[in-house]
Amino acid sequence: MGLAEKTYADFRLEVRNKGGHSSRPVPDNAIYHLAGALYRLSSFEFPFQLNEVTRAYFAQMAKIEKGSLADDLRSVSEGSEDAMKHVAASSPGMNSMLRTTCVATELEGGHAPNALPQLAAANVNCRIFPDDSAANVLATLKRVVADDQVQVTVKVDEGKAPPSPMRPDIMKASNQISDTMWPGVIAVPAMAVGASDGRYLREAGIPTYGIQGFFLDRNDVRAHGRDERMPVQSFYEGQTFLYELVKNWPRIPRSDS
Repeated sequence: MGLAEKTYADFRLEVRNKGGHSSRPVPDNAIYHLAGALYRLSSFEFPFQLNEVTRAYFAQMAKIEKGSLADDLRSVSEGSEDAMKHVAASSPGMNSMLRTTCVATELEGGHAPNALPQLAAANVNCRIFPDDSAANVLATLKRVVADDQVQVTVKVDEGKAPPSPMRPDIMKASNQISDTMWPGVIAVPAMAVGASDGRYLREAGIPTYGIQGFFLDRNDVRAHGRDERMPVQSFYEGQTFLYELVKNWPRIPRSDS
């Protein structure tokens, strides 16, 4: 159950250079500057963070998993940084639940195979922890890049949106339908590591909950890929789950009643 979500932001890393003929190479190469900056970014990790939602998520996941991972998840919910290191290393999804992440997603550069590049640029997509900010991430990226030839600017900043409250009645309604359709399956409070249109409602002060009821193979996540997909049975079950959930959604008393 999505109670919070990360902020979406894009940053542009850009290097401009006078260029020249490729038969006369020089160390001051736009592509080399950019490559060095991206390599340093690839080796950098933002600090660990927790909030009310993610603490509850890891505490619940500890009841589902087994062995040492379950112990680590429980320790994460209690704030153990050593456990966070173990859990983050075990899964990209878990890692993203624990920190702001930034990754290079697009490249552009050069204008001819026989010329020194006059431009090299990259898009860096960041999913920012709710308690973090794009301004802080921008300052961090500039520090990590550590090259005054590389200009770092904000392309897109969707802004922050407050988490929705963890209401027991909503959790109960979701669990009741899950128990009917899939006995033993529980609804786990979670922070969406991506972003959704729900952030606009949250920003306007309207609590928003992302509850889907679709089962996916967590080891075969193809979101945004050209072959994005889900099992046919999961699609139809998810529709039934959402229909039943809306019918049984807890009524919210009006403030003037």
